[in-house]
Amino acid sequence: MALGATIITFTVQLADVDRGVYEELALRVARHPSETEAYMMTRLLAYCLEYEEGIVFSDGISQTDEPAVLVRDMTGRITAWIEIGAPDAERLHYGSKLADRVAVYTHRDPAKVAAPWTGKKIHQAEAITLYSFDPGFIDDAVRPLERRNDMTVSVTERQLYLELNGTTLSTEIHAHPVVAPAL
Repeated sequence: MALGATIITFTVQLADVDRGVYEELALRVARHPSETEAYMMTRLLAYCLEYEEGIVFSDGISQTDEPAVLVRDMTGRITAWIEIGAPDAERLHYGSKLADRVAVYTHRDPAKVAAPWTGKKIHQAEAITLYSFDPGFIDDAVRPLERRNDMTVSVTERQLYLELNGTTLSTEIHAHPVVAPAL
C-alpha cells in the first residue's frame, strides 16, 4: 500500500515590500512521501515570493506535465511556470513555450543546477531566472517545521526575513540568469 501525502498547514503573514504584496495566507501544503522537507520548504517560499492572483500549487510530483507552482489567468492560461529544485532543460523549454514567465527556485548549488542546461535548447532561456538562497538557509528553515506552522515572510531589497514557529532566519535571494545556450 502506497503512503499518502502528509498535509502541513501554514498561516503566513506575507509582506513583500519589493513588489507591494501584503497578504495573510492560510495554506495547506501536501508533502508527497518522496519529497524532502528542503524541497517542500523551497516550494512554499517560491509560492510566497511569486504570490499573485491565480497562483496555485500544482499536483507537482504526481502531475509531470506541470511545474510545482503555477499561475493561471482568469481564462485558465498559464502565465507563470515556477519550477523547484533542478528541472531538466526539456521541462524549462516546455514551460517557457507555455507561459509568459518561467522561474526556478532551488535549495541546491545553483551552478550545479544550471550546468546541465548548457548547450541545450531552452525556449527564451535569457528570460528565465534561477533563484537560490544563502547556503544552509533552507536546512535551517526546515528544523522548526511542525504539522501546523505560523510563519512570517518579509522581503525588502531582495533580502528575505523568515520567522517560523519562533525561529528567525534571513537570506539574500540570489538571482542567476539562465544564459542562452550555444547551439
